[in-house]
Amino acid sequence: MKVEKYMVDGIRKKGGLLFTLIDPVDYKKPDDAIMVGEASCNGGADVILVGGSIGAQGELLDYVTKGIKEKTNVPIVLFPGNVGTITRYADALYFMSLLNSRNPYWISGAQTLSSFIIKKIGIEPLPVGYVLVEPGGTAGWVGDVNLVPRDKPQIAAALALGGQYAGNRFIITDAGSGPKEGHIPIEMIREVASAIDVPYIVAGGVKTPEQARNIIRAGGDAIQVGTALQESRKVEKTVREMAKAIHEEGRKKV
Repeated sequence: MKVEKYMVDGIRKKGGLLFTLIDPVDYKKPDDAIMVGEASCNGGADVILVGGSIGAQGELLDYVTKGIKEKTNVPIVLFPGNVGTITRYADALYFMSLLNSRNPYWISGAQTLSSFIIKKIGIEPLPVGYVLVEPGGTAGWVGDVNLVPRDKPQIAAALALGGQYAGNRFIITDAGSGPKEGHIPIEMIREVASAIDVPYIVAGGVKTPEQARNIIRAGGDAIQVGTALQESRKVEKTVREMAKAIHEEGRKKV
């Protein structure tokens, strides 16, 4: 489990990691997405995620993933939107179970349908428990999710701990892509972090180094950033500042 070891060791040594998320569908041209991937690596991202949208599949996903991999030296991990959003050019993928979905397809069905494909092409599955918090964005709608209220941190913590006990070796809490409400509340991050013993990834709405610093201080182990890259005119600078804040705060935990 090479990528999993890299991530776990990185959290133990650095105290906090930066994951940049690149959804090929969100860029006008595939080469733009590849450029953002290269800039992310140059800026100090620890892991580059590719995917997110159900439309990020086939030739588009192959082209962008392969292009980023050729220009970077950090693990490329898929953030799948469905069973079709898989490519052999990645190093690993989030083998996600959407823990608070009302639809069993997103809890175990998609995983069952994709399992033999993943084994055949030989990419590493990372067992991830995924929890969506209000507002949830498109992922909440597509995944038919019973969203965790932002003022109910214990519900998020219970879902996360249940996910850990079910065998997930990573937990993600996500508020959806670029929520106007911002990232999930700091109190919820503290509650989840104190409940679980596996690496904890915070996603959705993190746009500034100070926000990233506060999340690591509250107990997050890694921060997943996507929209901030799309909105940035200087991606490498944005990533460098975000990575610096995360790694500095992480070293205090270590």
